[in-house]
Amino acid sequence: QVRLVESGGGSVQAGGSLRLSCTSSGDILSRSHIGWFRQAPGREREFVAAISWTTGNTYYADSVKGRFTISRDNAKNTGYLQMNSLKPADTAIYSCAARDSYDSTRSILTTLGSYEHWGQGTQVTVSS
Repeated sequence: QVRLVESGGGSVQAGGSLRLSCTSSGDILSRSHIGWFRQAPGREREFVAAISWTTGNTYYADSVKGRFTISRDNAKNTGYLQMNSLKPADTAIYSCAARDSYDSTRSILTTLGSYEHWGQGTQVTVSS
């Protein structure tokens, strides 16, 4: 059973930064496409960022482009989401996901249903 675990969430003031990490049991993250999604209270889960294992291409939601950076360290079997210039609208539970199927187009990696494995999520709260 694949298990993903997020860490690094917390409470910050607007304009602050956080770095989220995603680790896994086994080495699946070193050979998977990685996505980050978030869900705010009363809203549906939405795509935030993704990185392809095969091409290294990265994709971002328009709302976080220029502020968030997704990266990976295959040697550590870990994915990261660096979040800068945080806004109250970024408040949500952030979850990482892994896709071990080969295809990794933008359309695929930005779609929630494309991922086979999910973490439980970590809370990010941004106050004004």
